[in-house]
Amino acid sequence: MITQTINAILDRALAGQDISEAEGVVLLQQTEAEPIAAIQQVADRLRQQQVGDSVTYVINRNINFTNICEQHCSFCAFRRDDGDAGAYWLNEATILEKARDAVQRGATEICMQGGLNPQAKLHGSSLAYYVHLIHTIKDAFPDLHLHAFSPQEIQFIAREDQLRYIDVILALQAVGVDSMPGTAAEVLDDEVRRVICPEKIDSATWLEIVGTAHRVGMPTTSTLLSGHIETPEHQMRHLGRLRSLQQAAVERGDRGLTEFILLPFVGQEAPKPLRRRVGRDQPVLADALKLMAVARIFLGHWIPNHQPSWVKLGLAGATTALNWGCNDIGGTLMEEHITTMAGAQGGTCMEVEDLRMAIESIGRVAQQRDTLYGKIND
Repeated sequence: MITQTINAILDRALAGQDISEAEGVVLLQQTEAEPIAAIQQVADRLRQQQVGDSVTYVINRNINFTNICEQHCSFCAFRRDDGDAGAYWLNEATILEKARDAVQRGATEICMQGGLNPQAKLHGSSLAYYVHLIHTIKDAFPDLHLHAFSPQEIQFIAREDQLRYIDVILALQAVGVDSMPGTAAEVLDDEVRRVICPEKIDSATWLEIVGTAHRVGMPTTSTLLSGHIETPEHQMRHLGRLRSLQQAAVERGDRGLTEFILLPFVGQEAPKPLRRRVGRDQPVLADALKLMAVARIFLGHWIPNHQPSWVKLGLAGATTALNWGCNDIGGTLMEEHITTMAGAQGGTCMEVEDLRMAIESIGRVAQQRDTLYGKIND
């Protein structure tokens, strides 16, 4: 049964009004089929109104240049200590070959992130090492969009070299970083962060670094790691902070957040304490779909592009999400390590033909895009 309260929230959303965090919690708490179906239908209608019926995708490649990391996040199966079995640190030639292969396969974007490796310095400077990484790619392929270095990596460089965040961002931007991944957000609630990633930057620092990037003209994405110990209240607090961040960017005339990506927790190979606490290895698709629908209802007026993770949900799950408020199916990735090492079953690479077939299987039109959602004629 759909209550008057649910109807009122959904009607306000359809009228173009922002719903509150508390109202979002009410939607997320629904467990019966009828109200969940209504939430799905409203999210899908808003998606159509806000971005239309085409579904976008990007041809890109991930390059995770090292998995050596000083931190020990409880959800991460990717990181290693130096000297551990499986620890790696890519050299310049390998990075360049990966970029060359990506270009030959039609990539318009390289997404580059890595572990926080204290040895990653050039002439004693962390910033100099990261600048060298950028030059390795941009000198050879200046037209590639470099989507690189999370807010956590910015904080790491600033700490290692005793620099301000803005100085690090400006230096990276000056040599070729075009946009910043909105990863390391996990859940923007310090109660949750103290359990799942106590060594990571706190919520305020993440918001400060991303807001600083926006103010200097560097767009970013945004993410939410869901389906572990967080509650609907935590989820909505996170979405509320993203919306406020975007509202401030829009008021200044900045591009701000280009997309929202839900990243459901995969625990199969995660460290045991959190895995035991969560009690399952793979995401619950129904929970992810409902959260993506509520995210569209809550954020869509401000952040119109929403993307599921085919790596975490599988291509079939990500395709289903296109009817729950999502309008983008993500990228080809070409190689994906972080989630796959956690035990995700979606794969490490997706061919363009597979993405397009998935989109067309639900009667929608596939549209190639660039990183900032500009259309590419194909």
